[in-house]
Amino acid sequence: MPVATAEKITALSHDLGSQRRLADLLGVSPAQITRWRRGGGIDLANAERVDLLELVVASLLRLYPAEAAEQWLQGFNPHLGDRRPIDLVRAGRAQELLGAIAAERSGGFA
Repeated sequence: MPVATAEKITALSHDLGSQRRLADLLGVSPAQITRWRRGGGIDLANAERVDLLELVVASLLRLYPAEAAEQWLQGFNPHLGDRRPIDLVRAGRAQELLGAIAAERSGGFA
């Protein structure tokens, strides 16, 4: 059974330190995060971004402490052609992100 968006929002807010931080990363208002956490409807595009961010954050937290994982999301990444991973989360570019994380895990260099 899939995990409800509200649970994902709660977990991501915890992992990232706050709902405001999550809102900033997703490019939405903090009020939107509150609405989703309380079970309010979420459009498909944002639901997919939340799903992808959850997957990426979970993968990163296996490699790095929370602060380093967030820096990875925000920084320019050579495995992604010097793009920021969070921009690819917002664009729904899962394959590229997962490839970059796999390269990090294996210690590969771009």
